[in-house]
Amino acid sequence: MSDAQQFDRNKPPAAPESAANPVRGLQEVGRTGRGKIAPEAWNPPFCGDIDMRIASDGTWYYLNSPIGRKPLVQLFASVLRRDEDMHYYLVTPVEKCGIRVDDAPFLAVAMAVDGQGRDQLITFTTNLDDAVPVDGEHPLRFAAEPATHGLKPYVLVRGRLEALVARPIFYDLVALGGIERRDGVDWFGVWSAGRFWSMARAEDIDIGAGNVGS
Repeated sequence: MSDAQQFDRNKPPAAPESAANPVRGLQEVGRTGRGKIAPEAWNPPFCGDIDMRIASDGTWYYLNSPIGRKPLVQLFASVLRRDEDMHYYLVTPVEKCGIRVDDAPFLAVAMAVDGQGRDQLITFTTNLDDAVPVDGEHPLRFAAEPATHGLKPYVLVRGRLEALVARPIFYDLVALGGIERRDGVDWFGVWSAGRFWSMARAEDIDIGAGNVGS
């Protein structure tokens, strides 16, 4: 039995026909082959929002219950899309359903470094086992975190979908950092794929646990 069929069997009694069914199109995805056709290629009708949420720790919830099966989460993630309106959708060949995302849809939970200094390549692994190199196609950005007055790092996974770098991994990232001067300003950041990824102006931060967070 497929993950989609198992999830369908365990769902509550069917809603009215006009309501969105989050797994109705997943069997079609299975037939075409997960990952062989990007959800960006599909343009189905919008079927409304469903009660599905991705928490800031990367946990997926349906009807307020966590989805515990990783293969099923990976299947849902394979049809996840963020459109120009900056909202998140599950998109299959037959339907488009809106979902909620608390922060980023993915979480970077491991980091590997190949090489040193300006020649190094940083690669993150997400909670769904995607390997994401920090390069021109997968840029690294740092956002201000008002609650802690620190920074939150994100890496682009695909399309407009990002992974938040988990706190312990961010500390490892900071340990790789250094100072580079750009246009007369000293910046703290890291090198990857021949590019310097700036975190913040050196004069604005004190590198320490109290000033980085995710």
